[in-house]
Formats: sequence, C-alpha cells, structure tokens
Amino acid sequence: MKTISHILRKNYAIDQAGITGLWGYDNKNYKITSEDGCFVLKQYSEELNLSQLLDAENEILEKLSEEVPGYYPKPVKTTSGDYLVSVKDGKNNLIFRLLPYLDGDLLGKTDHTEEVLESFGTLLGRMDSQLLKIRNPVIEARRYEWDTLHIDLTRKYSKLISNPADRKLVDYFYMEYNELVRPRVSELRQSIIHGDVNDLNVLVKDNKVTGIIDFGDLLYSLLINDLAIALSYIMFDKKDPLKWALPVIRGFCKILPLEIEEIDVLYYLVAARLCIGVSHAAHAKKTHPDNEYMTISEKSSWKLLHQWITINPIHARSAFRKAANLPVEIPESTETCLEKRSKYISKSLSLSYSTPIQMERGAFQYMYDTLGNTYLDARNNIPHVGHCHPVVVEAGQRTMARLNTNTRYLYDELNDYAERLLSKFPDSLNKVFFINSGSAASDLAIRLAFKHTQKSDLVVMEMGYHGNTGTGIDISHYKFSREGGKGSPQHVITAPLPDTCQGQFTEEITSKLAPRDGEIAGFIAEPIIGCAGQVPLPEKYLKEIYGLIRKQGGVCISDEVQTGFGRLGSHLWGYEMYDVIPDIVVLGKPIGNGHPMAAVVCTEDIASSFENRMEFFSSFGGNPVSCAIGMAVLNVMESEKLQENALQTGNYLINRLKQLQSNYLCIGDVRGSGLFLGVEFIHDPLTREPATNLAAFIQNELKERGILVDTDGPFENVLKIKPPLCFTKENADQLVTEIDAILADREKGFM
Repeated sequence: MKTISHILRKNYAIDQAGITGLWGYDNKNYKITSEDGCFVLKQYSEELNLSQLLDAENEILEKLSEEVPGYYPKPVKTTSGDYLVSVKDGKNNLIFRLLPYLDGDLLGKTDHTEEVLESFGTLLGRMDSQLLKIRNPVIEARRYEWDTLHIDLTRKYSKLISNPADRKLVDYFYMEYNELVRPRVSELRQSIIHGDVNDLNVLVKDNKVTGIIDFGDLLYSLLINDLAIALSYIMFDKKDPLKWALPVIRGFCKILPLEIEEIDVLYYLVAARLCIGVSHAAHAKKTHPDNEYMTISEKSSWKLLHQWITINPIHARSAFRKAANLPVEIPESTETCLEKRSKYISKSLSLSYSTPIQMERGAFQYMYDTLGNTYLDARNNIPHVGHCHPVVVEAGQRTMARLNTNTRYLYDELNDYAERLLSKFPDSLNKVFFINSGSAASDLAIRLAFKHTQKSDLVVMEMGYHGNTGTGIDISHYKFSREGGKGSPQHVITAPLPDTCQGQFTEEITSKLAPRDGEIAGFIAEPIIGCAGQVPLPEKYLKEIYGLIRKQGGVCISDEVQTGFGRLGSHLWGYEMYDVIPDIVVLGKPIGNGHPMAAVVCTEDIASSFENRMEFFSSFGGNPVSCAIGMAVLNVMESEKLQENALQTGNYLINRLKQLQSNYLCIGDVRGSGLFLGVEFIHDPLTREPATNLAAFIQNELKERGILVDTDGPFENVLKIKPPLCFTKENADQLVTEIDAILADREKGFM
C-alpha cells in the first residue's frame, strides 16, 4: 500500500504533514497536522455497501454544516472533487476520507458541570432537529447491531457474558425492553440519528460544548435514542446518575421538545444501550482480545447497570418528565387503593407496615412502589432466585405459549422435572406429588401419613405453621393456639420448643406420647421453626424424636417450605443439618419463584399406600408450565451458585449483626442459618422481656429508609430476614448500617 504521506500529497495536496495514529472501534484513524490545518484521515477496509454508507454520511454532514457551521466535521473534497479515495492494498481495497479536526477537549476528559451538560443537550437537540428533516434511503435501510430497534441482533452476545449475576441483569433489561418498549415503537418518532453520541465524540471549549464528531454510526432509529445514548455515557461513574441526566434533557428539550411517549421509555432505552454495550464487549473479548478500545467503556457500563436496577423506573420517569417540562403523573393515593381493597377484599388478609406500600414492579432483590421508591427486599423468601428473574419468566412464557395441560397426559416437562428434583434427595425419597401451594402440600403430606400408617394422631411443634387449609390450621400451633384459634384438636400433640441448653430433649414429649401408644401417625416440623422467630433445633433433637416416632410406627415429615432449596446455605434441605432422613418432605414457596407450585416428596412405600383406586388429581399440579418454571429455578440456583451465596452472604450478615449485638443491649439474640435469620429484641438482658414495640418500630423505620423486613415470633419481637438468595454483602451492609443508625438515634433520643 502507498504511504499515508503519498495519499495526502496526491489526493489532497497536503505535504510535509505530521501523522499520528489513532485507534477506532473498527477502523484506523490518523491525525494529520499541516500548514493547511489539522485533519483526521479515516481508513476503512472496503466492504459491501461501505462506499454508499460513506457517501450518505458525507451528504448528511454537508447538510448539518450548512445549517450550523463549525459544529460538525464537514468532509474535505479531494483535488478532483471527490470525497472518497480508493487505494489498492494487495488483494484488498482500502477507502480513505478526510475530515477537519475540530478543536476542543473531549467531554469524557473534562469535568462535568450542569452548564456544560445543558449546553451538550442544546447542541444535541439542535442536531437532532436538523436530522429529523433529512431523509436518506441508504441510512434508512441500515440494520445496525448497536441500534435498539434491532436489539435482537445483539442479545445473542449476552450468553458470552461470563458472570451469571451480570448476565441475568442484561437479560432482565432485554426482557423489560420487549415488554415495555417494543409494543410502543409505532407511537414513537423515528429519524436519522447520530447513533453514538458518547462523551468521546463530544467537544468542549470554554465551559461549553462546541462540536460533535464521528458520524460513522448514523442510522435510522427512534429519535429519542440519541438522547438515551448520550445519557448512558454522561451518567458513567456518577454517584447519583439521574442528577446528571437532567441538565442534558433540559437543554435538549429547549430546542427539540420531547413527547410524553418518548420520555416514558427513556429509562428502558438507557438500559438497553448499556446492555448492547456490555454484550458487544463480551463478543469483542472473543473476537478482538487485543483491541482495548472495543471494551473501553465496559467497566463503567456495568457499574451504571448495577446502579440502574436500584432506581425505580417511575422515579426516573417523573424526573425525566420534569426536566422535559412535561406533566408528572400522579399515582392513585394509598387511601383510594385501601378503600377499593376494603370494598372487595376481606380484612382477614393483613397488610404489612403502618402505612402500606403500593407495589408496581420487582427486580431481583429490589421492589418498586407507585410513588417512585425503591426497596431492598430483605423479607421475601418466595422469589427465591430474585423477583422477575428473566430465566424463570422466559421458561414460563415459552412453555405457556406451547402447552399447558394436566398430568392425565404424557409430556416431557413432568418426567424431566420430577427426575431432576428427586436427584436432589436421598435414594429412599423417590416419589413426588405436584400441587399448587405449600398449604396444599402440607395437607397432602398429612393425608399420606394417615393413609400409610392407618393411625390418627399427629405430633407437631410448638409455634409451627404448616398452611391455611383446614388440616393446615389444625396442625399449626402458631394458628390454633393464638388469637382466633380454637385450641389444639384432640388428635394433635404439641412438642415444646426444645431448650438448646439442655442435653435431653425428649422427656416431655415422651410423656405426652405414652397415653397414645400405637396411635401416632407422624411428626411434622420445620428444621428451623420460622414463626417461632427462626429458632434452630438442637443438633440431636430430630434424631431422637424421629426415633421415638418411628418406634410408634409413625412417619417423619420435614416441612421445607421455607428452609429448602439452599436457603440455609450449608445444606440444600434443612433436615440435612441434623443428619436425618425424613419419610416425607413438603416443598413450596421458593420452588416456583412466585409461581404457584409445590410438591410432596416421599418414599415409594408411602406413595404405594395411596394407590387405592381413589385417584389423586391436582388440576394444575405438575402442569408443563409449572415444571418448566421449577426446572428454571434449579438451573438458576446452580448457574449463579445461589446456595453458596446464601452461605457466604449469610455468614457475613450474621457476623455483622452479632457485632451490632455487642453494641446494643436491646438485641437479645442473632440466630438462624444462611439467609434465614432472626434478630430478637428485648427490653432487659436479665429478664429478656420481649421488646415487641421496638421490633415493630425498627421494621417501619427500615421501610422508610427503603428496606423491607418483617417481624415474627410468639411476641412479634424478632426481626426476620429472608431475602431472595441473590442478596449481596453490599445489601447486608446497607441493612446493618440502617439498623445501627436507627438504634443509635433512638439511644440519643432522636426517635
């Protein structure tokens, strides 16, 4: 190939030039310094339609420069009047073009101020208002991987993201784009846009934006996309990203007012741009591992994505509307919502918090209310792998679109999921019944016990809770012994919560069993008694009581509705903590990540006892959709190592809470395992009088500070912490820091 100096001399009459190499994303650039001025020579490898694209770009730059001279790089013609130079390089052709080198500092290399950013928005609005008038068939026909209108072209790269926790974030925002942006595309203005208004393509001089360069990504897309792209870069590495977006929006709308429909998808378009960027970076690492320019913004993009998920989309929408001088939507008041609920819903369904929350959306360990608040969810153990996890959502959607029937037919989902689930249990537990809730599962487990043993009495645990069916209430001491309950049914024997300080656990229960010798059908208990306030059992307790029950001919039931699926960290199932194997296991809550499904796992002998011509049938239990969702939950748990995270984050949180306990006498105990924890509050360390009001106060104060927890225990004085298993150490720090602040303010008399 002829030298760059020769190309400049022959085609542009530029001699004695200084030449400095610059790297681009997918082409080479050279800074040219000469007596005639400063230029950028751009070099391209000739590809199909490239000349047409470059001609289109030159035409658009000419028109922009006519309207607003000096702000854009107007292409330089050759001595023969052309814009493009073709040069033979061996078997390949190279194309060159020359542009003026605009003076100014790069916005990405200067301090951001509101004044600078508003001027950026103003110039961006001015450019897009001109582009809105320009039509070009070549640009309009372009399909570009960086364009959110063709986001599916990039989504395939997300599978190359190595960290599952990062990958799920990208997949979540892709899912939100499909749900909330794609159906509205026809309502949104489309135009030719710059396509890559990043802060290294924007020039600043004297505290004002003076130019926009690099128009190689021109495309026909949503008008609002230029702003979304600009904001995604402007907000990089900012502590409060939204704050820095607003002056850009204000400046833009002074020149080119935005429509409500455009502003309302801006949050998701910013996210989509970030997702496209990190997906391309993952692809670039595979294809161009030595080109650092191709991944230059990856770290900042990931940081902003992790910040973005903590921002309530309604809050962002309201802030964007205000900056655009558009009316801010006022949500339905809590009082109105309460009135509707009271009109149609029984008051037996309680509400959390002194001021209830109107929830709008959820994402992993975060929940968003209608007022724009974001909450860190430290209480909800049903969305086990996280609210609205895209893998789980997609599994349900995909299967529902194909087949949703019942177990009277043969289909792969039932067999595959049953096999996968049972592989998590000892060989003796090899049969499974699928139903729709933990309550129904508890009910079925008791039926199985009665049928198999042909006995009628049941041993339950003090403060145990096993569901809302008639049978569930009858065997739940937490329900039948408290306000509104009818007391213990005759066939139920309650085992007292064992004292972990004593070595002998079964004396009292043995005496209770003696009069019922030969009548005991079974024993049911959680491995950690949740409604008692996350009370673990003594290490040898289950071994001893299982032995007693089996001597009576009864069966042993482990209620894993809350403790199962790795929540305890150290074990997949709670009973494993005590080195026992039950005869029946009850599963619910986390099994479907919020989808209504549950299961009962038992031995083959117990299942056979149920086969007496009275068919067991659940209309929805084990349907293809539920099985696909259950399989997705297991897949996510394994790929994201969520049991391991429950152990590590749980241990970290326990240690931090115990440090807090050493500072405050009102914390009587920190107990539990993994992410199934209880913090007990007391008035006096000597009397250990329950501090019920204090626990409620802390619960509500945490809610005001954006953290959700609950209270439980016989006296409602235990703060229970049962977050989704994607809860992080940073989340744990936030929780402990806020509890500390509340208690410190209380001691100082501020509360």
